[in-house]
Formats: sequence, structure tokens, C-alpha cells
Amino acid sequence: MRFFNTAGPVNCVKHYCLDPLSRFDLEEILSLIRQEKYFVLHAPRQTGKTSCMLALMKYLNDTGEYLSLYTNIESAQVAREDVTSGIRSVMSSIGIYARDFLGNQFVLDNDNEILQERGAYNALEEVLSQWSSHEQLPIVLIIDEIDALIGDTLISLLRQLRSGYSRRPANFPSSIILCGVRDVRDYRIYSNQEKSIITGDSALNIKAKSLRLGNFSREETISLCLQHTTETGQKFEPNALDKIWENSQGQPWLVNALAYDACFELLETKDRSIPITVEIIEKTKMRLILRHETHLDQLADKLREERVRRILEPMIEGTSVDSSINDDDLSYAIDLGLVTRGSDGLQIANPIYREVIPRQLTAITSYNLEATILRAPFIRPDGRLDTRYLFTAFQQFYRENSGSWLEIAQYREAGPQLLLMAFLQRVVNGGGRIEREYGLGRGRLDLLIIWPVQSDEIQRIVIECKVLDHSLEKTIRDGLSQTYRYADTCSATESHLVIFDRTPEKPWDEKIFCREEVYSGTEVHPVRFPVTVWGL
Repeated sequence: MRFFNTAGPVNCVKHYCLDPLSRFDLEEILSLIRQEKYFVLHAPRQTGKTSCMLALMKYLNDTGEYLSLYTNIESAQVAREDVTSGIRSVMSSIGIYARDFLGNQFVLDNDNEILQERGAYNALEEVLSQWSSHEQLPIVLIIDEIDALIGDTLISLLRQLRSGYSRRPANFPSSIILCGVRDVRDYRIYSNQEKSIITGDSALNIKAKSLRLGNFSREETISLCLQHTTETGQKFEPNALDKIWENSQGQPWLVNALAYDACFELLETKDRSIPITVEIIEKTKMRLILRHETHLDQLADKLREERVRRILEPMIEGTSVDSSINDDDLSYAIDLGLVTRGSDGLQIANPIYREVIPRQLTAITSYNLEATILRAPFIRPDGRLDTRYLFTAFQQFYRENSGSWLEIAQYREAGPQLLLMAFLQRVVNGGGRIEREYGLGRGRLDLLIIWPVQSDEIQRIVIECKVLDHSLEKTIRDGLSQTYRYADTCSATESHLVIFDRTPEKPWDEKIFCREEVYSGTEVHPVRFPVTVWGL
């Protein structure tokens, strides 16, 4: 029986899979190869680059027109600035992959001798030159994890590829594909030798094009899931397929992880007569988040980087782009797959990442809250969440703890919003869930608590968060309009507007308040919509 794959390259014999060659424009790639071009294919981690490049290697070799080799040079990462060790590792990787995939010993038989004779700054160029001269067919070399290398090691590799370019195809690889998370043009490489920053485009100015491998489309996501139905008879309810797409936005690892957990890990769904429902997908979503899966932990580790913080912090705040955000930071966050450009501007890539990011940024705080904040007092005898008590308790908690917490918070400007989310998560976890909407330029943070009361009743509590901007009355007026629009979209049963006042030295008694407001809509569309406003 095949299964959904969440680790390593896809094997279509063992795994449910989409045709790897359908993931990109094959004709475009073949055209570049026929023109003997060097080009880049980049994509976020665990998107399927390796599977696609392995399939491309096989396809090219099967044509009989090329000798194609895929190689992964990640092992050279440990060499860091040691150019000799790094280039030796790169050459060794090429030789090992050539032996294992092609049965070709040339590079392994000659790399050490060439390294000793030519030195690290010319050895890779020479071994590729001799290998190309030795073969009857033009070589198409696919180098994966190119951006695992740093500093002078990476600069040397790129320059040696550039140096040999003019001797292709008879005496150098006819075409080279560089694969990594980032486009070469975005590299900013510090050279210890030259004591300066070298850009990727200057080190490899013979690159013809950059291609990006995207996520699955909605149709591809559904098609992959339905392979399980075809093979086992177990059905996905249509809404469940929609929920997989909604939660993953087609990110390949997330699609496979959600489907694998739903179909192969849950005890109740191992009975193939039981269909996969929306509730099951929501359950697997939380299981993935709480298990700290490697993919999610690797992603969360990037949150500590300053250039990522510069992008994410204003997104959590809901503020606009400022001068601290540059194009390189933005390209880096997009290349990582953390954020994407949507119809409403720059947004977190999918709902699962939206959940993981605040959890990671408040992990220690959340652990402390588990020991100090009891959930039971916030739940009424009828099972409803007591929101008035909840916000009153948070006001006191925020008054007592925000100062010390913000002093040590990495995302200090977004600290109030993160602290609220951590507090809410402590109360809601185990009984309901929180959905988050945030992005650059939104002017607010949108939260939705979904709290089941009984089988036929659900509290849907909208929380709109804004930072006080000059006038309190204007901030409330704008906030009421935004709260109404979000609540109307979510079919909310109650709505709250939280206003954080970051004014230095203002007394807490002036910041803390609670009042009832009514949004009256517009002349064209009058409404009467009650909102509870909380000052902090």
C-alpha cells in the first residue's frame, strides 16, 4: 500500500505522488538545456525540489542525448570558510552521486589528484573540465543545496563554474542547474579574503534565468488526496478536502502531513469505511502543531533571524511597511516560504504557519501561564466561555506583567499582541481554537475564538486588536468599522475591540478601561452592531 510521504524525495512506487515533471514547465527547462544555459531553480524547503530534479535527471538520461547527474552538496556546509575542505567535499559529493546514479567512477578516481595539483580555487573547474572531455554526451549537472555553502567557499564554487562556462559543452558541463532555497541573485556573500560583500550575480554572471518551484494548486492538492481514496476506498468528504487546501495553501509537506496523519495515524480512521471529515483534518492540524514536527521547527527557527523579525513583527502588529524593511529582507522571507503576496498584501503563507509563529515566539510565556492561569474559572456552568471575566483578568495580568515581558521579548513592538495571544491560548486550548489573521498594512490583528458549547451551539468570538494612534476616539471609530467587517465575515456571536496604548509614562488608570460601543454603519448601509471596547 502506498502512503503520503513526509520525509525525503518522493518515490511514486511507494508514495502517493504527483508527476514530478508536471510541477514545473518542462518545455522551458528543456529549452534552456538545449541552449546550453546555466540557470537557477529555487523554492522553500520541503517543496519537492529534490524529487523534481531526480525525475529530470532520469528523463534526460532516458533521452540518450545527455549525461545528466543530480548531486547534493549539503555536506560541504560544515567546511564553512575553509575553501579547501569545502571544494574537496563538493567534488567528493559529485563523485559519489556519479558512481551511485550513473555507475561512473571518473570524478572519484581523479578528484584528489586534481585537488593536489590545482589547489582548491581551480580544482572543481578542472575536474568538471576533464570529466566533460572524457564523456561522449554533453553533461547536464544539477547541484542541489547550493546555498548551504557560505563565504569564500561559495564564492570559489560560483567563480569556478563561471570560469569554465566558455569551454562548454566539449570541455565543461553543457548546462548546470543550481538548486536552493534562494535565488543566486539574492546572495550577499561576505568574503574574508577580499574583506567585502560579493553578490551572487557578480560571482555567477552567466546565469540565464531563475525559476521558482511553487506549491501545489488546489486541483493538485485534491488529486493527491484522492489517490488514497482510489487505492483504499476511504473517502474524503468534500469539505475535508477544502480544509486541507485552506490549512496548507498547497505547501507540499503540509498537504502530505495532514493527509498522512488523518489516514494513517488516527486510530478511528484506520477503518477505511470511515470517511475523512473536516473535524478530523482540524484535529490533525493541531496534532502537527503540538508535536513540533521537524518541518515546523525548522521554519520556526528562522524567526530568530533579524531580517525575518523585520518582516514578521509589523505583520503581527498590523502596521505598514517602514524604512527598516528592505527588498532583500522581503525576498528572503518569501523564499523561505514564510510569507506570500496575497490579494490583501503581504500575508503569512498559510493558517498553520499563522498558528506556529505566535506559539514559538511565546513558548516560555505559555509554559509559565500553564502553571499560573487556571482554565476552569473562565468557563461558565453552562459551558460558555466567560469573555468579560477573561478580558478583565487579562487587563490585570497585562498591567502586572507586560513591562518585564516586553523588556526581554525579541519581537518587542508586537509584544502586546503576542502576550494577548499567549493568554488566550492558555484559556482556549483543549476546549476550542483560535484563528488568526494578520499582515502588513492591515492596521489591526484579527482573532477569532471558536468555542463549542454544545453539539448544536458554538461561540464565535471576534477580537480586533489595534494600537492607539494619536486620538483614542479615532482609533475606536476605525476599530469599530474593522471589527464589524470581520465579525460579519465570521458570523460572530460577540465582538471585542482591544486597544493597546503604548504612550510612555501614561498612568495605567488612564489606559485601562472597558466600555460598550455601537457601530452604526454608514448612511447607505446602517446597522446596529454592539462591540465591547477594552483599553490596555
